[in-house]
Amino acid sequence: MRNGQISRNTAETKIDLKLNLDGSGNTDIDTGVGFLNHMLLLMAKHGSFDLTLQCKGDLDVDQHHTTEDIGIALGQAFDTAIGTKEGINRYANITTPMDEALSAVSIDVSGRPCLVYHVEGLKDKVGNFDTELVEEFFQGFVNHAKLALHINLYYGKNTHHMIESIFKGFGRALAAASAQGGHFKGVPSTKGLL
Repeated sequence: MRNGQISRNTAETKIDLKLNLDGSGNTDIDTGVGFLNHMLLLMAKHGSFDLTLQCKGDLDVDQHHTTEDIGIALGQAFDTAIGTKEGINRYANITTPMDEALSAVSIDVSGRPCLVYHVEGLKDKVGNFDTELVEEFFQGFVNHAKLALHINLYYGKNTHHMIESIFKGFGRALAAASAQGGHFKGVPSTKGLL
């Protein structure tokens, strides 16, 4: 099993996170932010990841540190779990409809962090969640997972649906890119290292 376990303690957040890339979508998530719980549940279910996550953050300030630091911890857990990257697919591109919204998420497990985030038209908030934090979550993840992630929102009207499309697609793309058993026997790179 490819597992990553992270404990991250700062003056702003206390996070305990376990990720199993070869799971079945079992989750136990409590971030203190309801909408973020929902998005991470969707990501794990659609990626068939087992995810256990407990976070105590400085929500009296706002949701920024909690959301960003969870992205960082998830990226660190992924980087640990993916290991040498031998036999993985490396690349994935997933297009996901969610009612009237449509997004595409593309991943290259390259060893090089890069986020391209083309998401426009979100309202400022979903409930009490600041939607600008979606990008902060993915930037934190990318920096520590060491992969290239391209997120393109094609269209949508409902902000909840738009973000849900992205997180479902992210889970499915991450699962497809990290899956083993494809045509690669070693590391999928001409360099021999990712």
